[in-house]
Amino acid sequence: MRAKRHIGLPITLAVIMIVLLIVLIIGWVWITVHGAYNNANDAPFYWTFLPIGSIFLLTILAGVITYLVLAIKAINLNQRQANFIDSVTHELKSPIASLKLFLQTLNRRSVSEAEKSKFYGTMLDDVERLDHLINHLLDAGRLDKERDDAEVEEIRLDKLLESCAEATTLLYRIPESVVTLELQPCVLQSCRGDLDILFRNLIDNAVKYSGTDAQVEVGLSIDAQQVATIRITDNGPGIPEQMRRKIFGRFFRLGMELQRKKPGTGLGLYIVRTLVRRLRGTITVLDAPSGTGTMFVVTLPQVQLTTDQLNSNHQASNVNRSKEQPS
Repeated sequence: MRAKRHIGLPITLAVIMIVLLIVLIIGWVWITVHGAYNNANDAPFYWTFLPIGSIFLLTILAGVITYLVLAIKAINLNQRQANFIDSVTHELKSPIASLKLFLQTLNRRSVSEAEKSKFYGTMLDDVERLDHLINHLLDAGRLDKERDDAEVEEIRLDKLLESCAEATTLLYRIPESVVTLELQPCVLQSCRGDLDILFRNLIDNAVKYSGTDAQVEVGLSIDAQQVATIRITDNGPGIPEQMRRKIFGRFFRLGMELQRKKPGTGLGLYIVRTLVRRLRGTITVLDAPSGTGTMFVVTLPQVQLTTDQLNSNHQASNVNRSKEQPS
């Protein structure tokens, strides 16, 4: 559906410009043939068609400029798609070649148990890498699919963030202490799959691009307007300010393809932005509060505190009021 809309706009614009150009040419020929500019009796026609023709000419000029902008965007998109194909090809070939090599080695010669264990561990990493890539592509393909109301359920947002953090540490085989959590318990009516994809992508990126000394912080707070603010902060190299809007585009990745140390398809943050908009939220990119790094801030509306949290706040309010009363 989205592809049809992208194709339909330039086609419609081109048809409008062609029609206006034909009308403009016909009008110019008619005025020339009838000698309207020399005949005083035809002067009203001349002064009528002159502003109309000028408007048509300006409209065509605006259409040409718009078409040029669309063409530049299409060229950039084609370049990103080419980078995407290079990236996916590399991401597919590398683990497959590795799996093939280890399986051939195990099949053709005997190896020690220690070597077998090492081989199996590496092959499992390659399979997980392929699985991660395929899931990314499937997630991107499902973005245009309409959500069924039956998929909406009450979700503990704090528990879901804990689950996403745990899954990421297991994927990268790093200590759970790498991702620190400061979460306020709350519930949200939404699709669990959307939230899981959204925050797994953000936490995965934070860990992946922070290097060997990764330290990621995930915070969740709720304000009086029932808006949840989720902050995911890393200690990586950061994102240049001029690139912070571009990173949410399809297939966009910083730097040149095939020269990057980190795998990826350029779809992760595009998926994130699309899901945030579907949830009627916002996402912004900021510098980390201290040192190097990046902080992604996601806001989601219509979030409610859990019953335990409401009771805790109510008790704290009663205690504060009792302290303020004179003895």
